[in-house]
Amino acid sequence: MASSTIENYLKAILLRSGEPGSMVPTGTIASALGVVPGTSTTMVKSMAKQGLVEYHARTGVRLTAKGRTLALAVLRKHRLIESFLVQVLKMDWAEVHDEAEALEHAISDRVLERLDELLGHPIVDPHGDPIPNIKQPRFETKGGVTLVTCAPAKSWRVVRILDQTPRFLEFVQQTGLKPGARVRVMKRDRTSGVVHCDLRAGGTTALGFAEASKIEVAEVG
Repeated sequence: MASSTIENYLKAILLRSGEPGSMVPTGTIASALGVVPGTSTTMVKSMAKQGLVEYHARTGVRLTAKGRTLALAVLRKHRLIESFLVQVLKMDWAEVHDEAEALEHAISDRVLERLDELLGHPIVDPHGDPIPNIKQPRFETKGGVTLVTCAPAKSWRVVRILDQTPRFLEFVQQTGLKPGARVRVMKRDRTSGVVHCDLRAGGTTALGFAEASKIEVAEVG
């Protein structure tokens, strides 16, 4: 079994790799994990010997098929645990990330599948991120339609929050723009950089382009 450190590296590479096979600079990995670049380089070299990654000194690292499978398994654990903490234990969605980071290394596959069954086999976590599974190992990075790019005056549903820092999640909760919320963009003021929205649940909200670009939406049919 992979150590918790290796699992953290695999997940960090996956989350920053975009398309399968793309390279991730070791400096980016070091920054994500809060270690110095030398530590990151030493670890990925060790992982390369185990067949989990390919390491190229001048360009970075990418996951092998074996490494990607393990990384997706860790990500699945993380997102199912977040779902359990929010849905069953009623924890604040802005606080569950750190708890899931600790639990994802300790929970067994058997317990994880029982959690999945208990939750009704969710396909996304509380933030709208897809939960990989054996039949459909989905993993999408940023690039969907957001409140900055969606067509105005149409009905949209919030599907994903791209910035999951506690501060931004608290902001989203205050504005009512959590996943599942119905919204219409009524005006975009590019001079002031503000997006004005109407919420189906009632009320209006205004947010900056920077914040609006972190909220993905899907058109309501």
